[in-house]
Amino acid sequence: MKSRHVLTLSVVVSCCAFLAGQSASGSASRQQFLQRLVNAAIERTNHSVRYDSAYVRIPYPGGDVPPDIGVCTDEIIRSYRAVGVDLQKEVHEDMEQNFSAYPRKWRWILARPDSNIDHRRVPNLMAFFQRKGESLPISSSTEAYRPGDLVTYDLGGGVPHIGIVVDRKGGGGRYMVVHNIGQGPRMEDVLFKWRITGHYQYYGPQQ
Repeated sequence: MKSRHVLTLSVVVSCCAFLAGQSASGSASRQQFLQRLVNAAIERTNHSVRYDSAYVRIPYPGGDVPPDIGVCTDEIIRSYRAVGVDLQKEVHEDMEQNFSAYPRKWRWILARPDSNIDHRRVPNLMAFFQRKGESLPISSSTEAYRPGDLVTYDLGGGVPHIGIVVDRKGGGGRYMVVHNIGQGPRMEDVLFKWRITGHYQYYGPQQ
């Protein structure tokens, strides 16, 4: 009996060690992904982009508006595409299967998903990140926001905005945000400049 208990304990310890190793490996993989995403977002600040929110028909999957135009969501989309994640495809597929889970604002009431534009709308990205990523607490603490986090805002009057927190700090010791609010992709110390409406991490499918 004693040897049986010892064997059982050995199996339990081995399983716990295996699971701990798997957890550590998964955590490291996620951190590597977020670092690649941060690097891609910072690289976007080297591009000249004219702010243009016009509806544009684009290929699917892997479609994009012309590289010299875009809005805040396009910086998120292009940063993720640089690390191998096609948000156009991921959002469209989820909306096809779960259309009722996404907001239907009066400005774009639709009968079905539209792969040309759905992923380029902040409210849709918020719903997608809530469903497929991790929703993190909204906080007034600088320490709550880490590189690779996605932050959404209300600019006033219900106008939505989105940016990516990166690993460079501004004068106040806060991590800066890469976003496009009208002057093309920029890295700025604007983490708490507007009212935060969402805080997420998204590692792509099957991460």
